[in-house]
Amino acid sequence: MKEITAKDLEQKIDTGEKIYIIDVREADEIAEGKIIGAKHIPLNEITNPLMELDKSEHYYVICTKGARSGTAVEQLTQQGYKATNVVDGMLGWEGYVE
Repeated sequence: MKEITAKDLEQKIDTGEKIYIIDVREADEIAEGKIIGAKHIPLNEITNPLMELDKSEHYYVICTKGARSGTAVEQLTQQGYKATNVVDGMLGWEGYVE
Protein backbone atom coordinates (compact mmCIF):
# COMPACT_ATOMS: atom_id res chain seq x y z
CA MET A 1 0.00 0.00 0.00
CA LYS A 2 1.28 3.46 -0.90
CA GLU A 3 1.54 5.83 2.04
CA ILE A 4 2.23 9.52 2.62
CA THR A 5 2.28 11.74 5.70
CA ALA A 6 -0.09 14.67 6.09
CA LYS A 7 2.90 17.02 6.02
CA ASP A 8 4.13 15.60 2.70
CA LEU A 9 0.61 15.85 1.28
CA GLU A 10 0.40 19.47 2.37
CA GLN A 11 3.73 20.18 0.64
CA LYS A 12 2.35 18.69 -2.61
CA ILE A 13 -0.67 20.98 -2.34
CA ASP A 14 1.50 24.00 -1.56
CA THR A 15 3.57 23.44 -4.72
CA GLY A 16 0.40 23.66 -6.79
CA GLU A 17 0.23 19.98 -7.70
CA LYS A 18 -3.31 18.92 -8.63
CA ILE A 19 -4.35 16.66 -5.75
CA TYR A 20 -7.52 14.61 -5.30
CA ILE A 21 -8.31 13.93 -1.65
CA ILE A 22 -11.01 11.64 -0.30
CA ASP A 23 -11.98 12.02 3.36
CA VAL A 24 -13.58 8.81 4.65
CA ARG A 25 -14.58 10.09 8.09
CA GLU A 26 -18.19 10.26 9.25
CA ALA A 27 -20.30 13.41 8.82
CA ASP A 28 -19.94 14.47 12.47
CA GLU A 29 -16.14 14.32 12.13
CA ILE A 30 -16.24 16.26 8.86
CA ALA A 31 -18.26 18.96 10.62
CA GLU A 32 -15.13 19.72 12.67
CA GLY A 33 -13.27 20.57 9.47
CA LYS A 34 -11.83 18.89 6.39
CA ILE A 35 -9.02 19.68 4.01
CA ILE A 36 -10.10 22.35 1.54
CA GLY A 37 -11.38 20.68 -1.62
CA ALA A 38 -11.45 17.16 -0.19
CA LYS A 39 -14.32 14.94 -1.35
CA HIS A 40 -16.29 13.42 1.53
CA ILE A 41 -17.08 9.75 0.98
CA PRO A 42 -17.68 7.85 4.24
CA LEU A 43 -15.82 4.55 4.47
CA ASN A 44 -19.02 2.50 4.25
CA GLU A 45 -19.77 4.13 0.87
CA ILE A 46 -16.29 3.90 -0.66
CA THR A 47 -17.18 0.87 -2.79
CA ASN A 48 -20.58 2.20 -3.89
CA PRO A 49 -20.84 1.49 -7.63
CA LEU A 50 -22.52 4.88 -8.10
CA MET A 51 -19.46 6.64 -6.70
CA GLU A 52 -18.11 9.00 -9.32
CA LEU A 53 -14.34 8.60 -9.28
CA ASP A 54 -12.07 8.67 -12.30
CA LYS A 55 -9.79 5.62 -12.50
CA SER A 56 -7.21 7.68 -14.39
CA GLU A 57 -6.64 9.96 -11.37
CA HIS A 58 -4.66 9.30 -8.19
CA TYR A 59 -6.44 9.72 -4.86
CA TYR A 60 -5.05 10.52 -1.41
CA VAL A 61 -7.32 9.06 1.27
CA ILE A 62 -7.52 10.48 4.78
CA CYS A 63 -9.37 9.80 8.03
CA THR A 64 -8.54 10.73 11.62
CA LYS A 65 -5.51 8.51 12.29
CA GLY A 66 -4.89 6.54 9.07
CA ALA A 67 -6.64 3.23 9.87
CA ARG A 68 -9.95 3.71 8.06
CA SER A 69 -8.22 5.41 5.16
CA GLY A 70 -5.90 2.40 4.92
CA THR A 71 -8.95 0.15 4.61
CA ALA A 72 -10.40 2.46 1.96
CA VAL A 73 -7.13 2.43 -0.02
CA GLU A 74 -7.13 -1.37 -0.01
CA GLN A 75 -10.73 -1.43 -1.26
CA LEU A 76 -10.05 1.19 -3.94
CA THR A 77 -6.90 -0.48 -5.25
CA GLN A 78 -8.74 -3.82 -5.46
CA GLN A 79 -11.21 -2.06 -7.75
CA GLY A 80 -8.45 -0.68 -9.98
CA TYR A 81 -8.11 2.83 -8.54
CA LYS A 82 -4.77 4.49 -7.74
CA ALA A 83 -4.79 5.52 -4.09
CA THR A 84 -2.40 6.47 -1.30
CA ASN A 85 -3.09 6.36 2.45
CA VAL A 86 -2.39 9.45 4.56
CA VAL A 87 -0.86 7.48 7.43
CA ASP A 88 -1.18 10.05 10.21
CA GLY A 89 -4.55 11.33 9.07
CA MET A 90 -6.10 14.58 10.20
CA LEU A 91 -4.17 14.33 13.46
CA GLY A 92 -1.05 15.06 11.41
CA TRP A 93 -2.65 17.77 9.27
CA GLU A 94 -1.48 21.30 10.09
CA GLY A 95 -2.86 23.07 7.00
CA TYR A 96 -6.07 24.93 6.41
CA VAL A 97 -9.46 23.26 6.77
CA GLU A 98 -12.94 24.27 5.64
